[in-house]
Amino acid sequence: MARISCYGPLGAGHVNPTLGIVAELVRRGHEVRYWAPTPFADRITETGARYEPVTSTWEALDRADIPQMHGRELVRAMGMLLDETAALVPVLADAEPPDLVLHDGPLAWWGRILAHRWGVPSVETWPNLVANRHWSMREYTRINPLSPRFLRTVLRIGRYLRGQGIGDVQGFTRGDTADLRLVTLPRAFQYAGDTFPDGYAFVGPCLTERAFQGGWTPPPGGAPTVLVSLGTGYNDLPDFYRMVAASAAERPWHVVMAVGDVDPAALGPLPANVEVHAQVPQLAVLRHARVFVTHAGMGGTMEGLRFGVPLVALPQMAEQRANADRIAELGLGRALDAAGLTADAFWASVQDVAHDAAVRERLEWMRGEIAAAGGATAAADGIERVLAGR
Repeated sequence: MARISCYGPLGAGHVNPTLGIVAELVRRGHEVRYWAPTPFADRITETGARYEPVTSTWEALDRADIPQMHGRELVRAMGMLLDETAALVPVLADAEPPDLVLHDGPLAWWGRILAHRWGVPSVETWPNLVANRHWSMREYTRINPLSPRFLRTVLRIGRYLRGQGIGDVQGFTRGDTADLRLVTLPRAFQYAGDTFPDGYAFVGPCLTERAFQGGWTPPPGGAPTVLVSLGTGYNDLPDFYRMVAASAAERPWHVVMAVGDVDPAALGPLPANVEVHAQVPQLAVLRHARVFVTHAGMGGTMEGLRFGVPLVALPQMAEQRANADRIAELGLGRALDAAGLTADAFWASVQDVAHDAAVRERLEWMRGEIAAAGGATAAADGIERVLAGR
């Protein structure tokens, strides 16, 4: 069996999609060591992999300062990602070289560099929409390639990569050196999905039980559950949570809200049919949910679709807007603008998707596409094919 080194960044939306893949590799007898920041220790250990702690330079940042790879943030994010890579490569390079490197594609650049240094094959996980000449995030965000800040950042990256023996900056940032890209969404959800070649394997979501999060049981009474969760990066929206909680009274719903660091006391008195938590065991709640109100991050989007739950999308940034537009385009739910959203409009959308037969039909279609994509089994098969050809 193979020795596989796995690398994840400081981001639940990038680590969670890998967990099912790693668990399946361990089940098949491979020796997997997974390096990631300590907030992910429990979930990685649950897969059976050997967890290896690393310290991210981003852990000292306020949440608002953590970079996002999109829009106006992209240039700053690229510079911070270079700093993170330069800090982690020397720490990780002393480990025994594996037979294969498995790493997050958008953020864990150190995985690319280590695979290149060791001369071993690499497989990247992409937990988001991917780009080619037929579709890219340029539909949603613009960067001036002649801006001095962008050019300085590209020069910095180029100097660093040349020092690592890598000359192609664009190819490096795209992940062109990967032997395989595992995209953790079904091809049917990807814009222009049929235009991507065999080097992209659209395996769909690769979920685990996530016992480390605990369980959840709906309260007695039989009211349908609506889960409201806006992820871990853009959830500081107390006015929105307050509106949902206050307007839930007397409505025929049980509301489960994950509010992150927002103080529940700031939401005012809670109706009996509203429960508020910093975090919830999302998969456990989704098993019972009738509607999922989500920021449309790809991880949560895929989890909702995997369980056939209609989506009400409230995107907070460019990548999420692209996901939300795809949700609406494919008939899997509704996309709303959180700015100025009224209680009546919010609940009308919840009721609409919950009772729309066309949405239910499209959700069943997408569940079939997810099942056909193969999930963790297909991902592990692809990794083993790479190993066999090394």
